[in-house]
Amino acid sequence: MNTKKIIDNITDWLKNYSVKSKTNGFVVGISGGIDSAVTSTLCAETGLPVLCLDLPIIQNKNEHNRATKHIKWLEKKYPNVSFKSIDLSKTFSSFKDSVEISSSNNNLLSLANSRSRLRMSTLYYYAGIQSSLVVGTGNKVEDFGIGFYTKYGDGGVDISPIADLYKTEVFKIAEELEIIDDIIVAKPTDGLWDDDRTDEDQIGATYKELEWAMREKDFGKTSLDYKGRKKEVFEILNKFNKQNLHKMNPIPIYIVPEDLR
Repeated sequence: MNTKKIIDNITDWLKNYSVKSKTNGFVVGISGGIDSAVTSTLCAETGLPVLCLDLPIIQNKNEHNRATKHIKWLEKKYPNVSFKSIDLSKTFSSFKDSVEISSSNNNLLSLANSRSRLRMSTLYYYAGIQSSLVVGTGNKVEDFGIGFYTKYGDGGVDISPIADLYKTEVFKIAEELEIIDDIIVAKPTDGLWDDDRTDEDQIGATYKELEWAMREKDFGKTSLDYKGRKKEVFEILNKFNKQNLHKMNPIPIYIVPEDLR
């Protein structure tokens, strides 16, 4: 993998898209994770204005500290980067107090996804003010493998520069960009819960394992070709892929038959 050329290619792609769409740069939500760190740095490399938003919602302190540390590193390195921190905890608590809450898994998941949708609304608020693009931070495993994102939350974006990169490739680019070590060594998490659960805790497999299964699937392999842990990982990939197709496929549109018009 030629990380330097990919960085240059993505940077040119981002810049050209912004210029052609007559927008004034980018807005990126910073979570303290590797994906948002790489995405925001790639946007900064374009030289166009980049607004980084830190949007904590009753956030894990370590995640918040990593986000702040990364943004300070960006601001120091790139003069085109600006930063705002907006604590949405009170807004989320107000929403939570206004809706019905139960202890069911569906209710808790819906509430967690509401955090992501609240952040999305905030990103688009500032993008609207500045006539900028909201930049997605999802990688290939999340966006096209298991659909591990919130529909109309972190999945609600204008442009996705790392969506064709596997997680391991994102890490390689992070090293090339000299992203701070605190972020590179942190365990991936979606930051939507009050506890410290990781992505692996929720999915049941590591990104490296899922990448392997995705690549094998591209070669026509199935879970029946394997035993033990490999078979289990294949089944995890297939389960998430199937249940999240509604996120990854275009919205179904009813087409009126010509004889009914």
